[in-house]
Amino acid sequence: MDPIATAREEYRGDVLTEETVDPDPLVQLRRWLEQAFAAELSEPNAATLATVDRDGWPDARIMLVRGVDERGVSFYTDGRSAKAAQLEAHPVATLVWHWQPLYRQVRLRGPVEPVPDEESEDYFASRPRASQVGTWASDQSAPIADRAALEAQVAELDDRFAEGEVPCPPHWVGYRVRAEEVEFWQGRPARLHDRLRFRRDGDGWALERLQP
Repeated sequence: MDPIATAREEYRGDVLTEETVDPDPLVQLRRWLEQAFAAELSEPNAATLATVDRDGWPDARIMLVRGVDERGVSFYTDGRSAKAAQLEAHPVATLVWHWQPLYRQVRLRGPVEPVPDEESEDYFASRPRASQVGTWASDQSAPIADRAALEAQVAELDDRFAEGEVPCPPHWVGYRVRAEEVEFWQGRPARLHDRLRFRRDGDGWALERLQP
């Protein structure tokens, strides 16, 4: 038998109920993120970002979320990248977190807006120096001849910024997904999972349980 077709794992996650979930889904998302960090999972802030290009084709990639608060979920990237071009064409996105050891998943979607420049610059300043130089050296998503060409660009920029701090490049940008819908998924035995979905309702949230 094909192992892809026959693979099975019994999910034995915690119970997720309307009474135990926080009434604010962004607070609940932070709670689950903190629990994933406490469980020492690898990069628990990694999420799949789904976007749509100018031709209507969906696209997705895994990236690192850098902020979750009442305003939404923020991340940073090269403003010349494919994801940035797609967000310019269609400023909406979906984020998905998956923490398999905890049998948990979160889906969040909503409109996307730019993060203020000062926030993007502050985050850039907090990055390791090598990552800062790499951001200058790489024209993200653009073709390049080979690995050696990329390393040569890095070496050139490393020399240029040998003295002092690495400045924030003009193409460095941040985005924030303003949550309009958030679904929390908790794996349970016999595939009878708990699914609670929040939707914007005026200034608050409406909560409903979904069938697994």
